[in-house]
Amino acid sequence: MQEVKKQLEVLLVNFFRDCYPGFPKGKVVASESPDFVVKMKNAHKLGIELTRLNPANAVTKTEEVQALINFRNELVADMRELFEAGSETKLFVKFMFSEKHKITPERELIVRSKTVATIKSAIADISDGAFYHKIITNSELPAGLEHVMIAYHPELKESVWERSNNLGVSNNVVDDIHLAIAKKDEKLRIYQKQNLQQYWLLITTDCLRADKNINLLNKISIEEFESRFHQVFVLDLMRAKVISLVEN
Repeated sequence: MQEVKKQLEVLLVNFFRDCYPGFPKGKVVASESPDFVVKMKNAHKLGIELTRLNPANAVTKTEEVQALINFRNELVADMRELFEAGSETKLFVKFMFSEKHKITPERELIVRSKTVATIKSAIADISDGAFYHKIITNSELPAGLEHVMIAYHPELKESVWERSNNLGVSNNVVDDIHLAIAKKDEKLRIYQKQNLQQYWLLITTDCLRADKNINLLNKISIEEFESRFHQVFVLDLMRAKVISLVEN
């Protein structure tokens, strides 16, 4: 599991580089404390530490909601099995389900087959030696699915297919971001032993979404976040969007 975790981190840091125009040019090397070091041509080195946004304030699940989650998890597992029956390509795939148009068991077979066919079509031109990502929107998907995020990196040796926000949906995303920053700030002294020129923190999340009907992105944009890292970012995977939180 630890090996797969590092492979996913390699994929995620490449995802970040693809989505963030300000990512410095240089060689990205996997490391420990911090997770990656970017070696630039001017001999400067940048450390990047990754963490996943954890919904500490997660919404409580009812029995009905939990049954729906179980059904969706089984559907994702079945789609992975169907895909891998005809392809050896290892992918990181996230599925965002619709809350307005729920998939019924009667439609499970057609949703599974159509979605897998769409994923296969999306990766038809994939290059074996390069990072690739694509967001499939609901216009290309059967009813019941909002988005499917596909990412590929040659270092990923085991597929990871998951339901989006599988850790839960937060009641207070802003507080969870503050908590994620604070936890990593406590460990910055360890990272600084490498004597790098800069240290960045990258917080990844499947999708910034809240249980309440609020403009979450706007709320985050006006919030003041503090950190001892030189820069702090959130990478929203389902939107392929980078949000800058701190710049020191």
